[in-house]
Amino acid sequence: MRYLTEQDVTQLLTMQDALAAVELAFKAQAAGDATNESRRRVRANNAILMTMSGAIASLKVFGLKAYTVARGKARFHVSLYDTTTGELLALIEADKLGQMRTGAASGVATKYLAREDAKTVGIYGTGWQAQSQLAAVCAVRNIESVKVYSRSEEKRTLFSQTMCKELGIANVTPVADPEAAAQADILITITSSREPVLKGAWIKAGTHINAAGGNSILRSEVDDEAIKRANFIAVDSKDQARLEAGELVFPIEKGLLTWERVQEVCHVVNGTMSGRQQTSDITLFKSLGLAIEDVATAALLYRKAVEQNIGKEI
Repeated sequence: MRYLTEQDVTQLLTMQDALAAVELAFKAQAAGDATNESRRRVRANNAILMTMSGAIASLKVFGLKAYTVARGKARFHVSLYDTTTGELLALIEADKLGQMRTGAASGVATKYLAREDAKTVGIYGTGWQAQSQLAAVCAVRNIESVKVYSRSEEKRTLFSQTMCKELGIANVTPVADPEAAAQADILITITSSREPVLKGAWIKAGTHINAAGGNSILRSEVDDEAIKRANFIAVDSKDQARLEAGELVFPIEKGLLTWERVQEVCHVVNGTMSGRQQTSDITLFKSLGLAIEDVATAALLYRKAVEQNIGKEI
């Protein structure tokens, strides 16, 4: 077994790697080559253990991610197995892996759903996950300017300065008004808010939205109006969305949306379904995070680690 630390993952994994792995996972999902099991939660002593597992037959791997939240700290690990022998190939510290593959999922959705000429981004949220969300979108579109909203002036200013340097985009601007961030071609919500941070009334025609912050049925980052205005709505998994996508479950309960209108983005990525029909369409991708994304990324990491002799053999 090869053990990879967070430092190893950071050294090995690029955004282009993560985008390629997640796109492969979506194509495998559409082709019936992947199996995904939704997140499960176990609670004890004010701590939570979450597990999610998946397999990609063509890569001859399956695996699981297990992560805990206790005393305000999260810890992540991915176990990768060989489907031929059942051997444990790698145990990977997976905080960075998860950050990158979550951003990459939004990046792949943006590649297939956003307008080709999209040049501006509005992002809600300035935490750890927001960094990879913005990096992934900038990797698939020629972004010229970004507006950053957070309730904290200090956080939105620091995030803007950091991403300006990392992405080489001169015009990354913090904004104090959430509506100002909505005037963009691509919108990203990546917050921990239980209440909507993005209102449908603010969204202009032709916008693509990545709603990536919530994986609880009790949380909604976008309001009902945004759902009503969306011409095309996609998720990574409808099974998981029924359990975790508050943005969709509540509008469906109110009769504002039906599950028949919600599609899995993998079919757009695979070319068997069209997403955006015209430039004026509003498209929305609700990202929940799938185990097959972790497995595909872990498989790529494992191959690179073996090739470069990085990590510890146990």
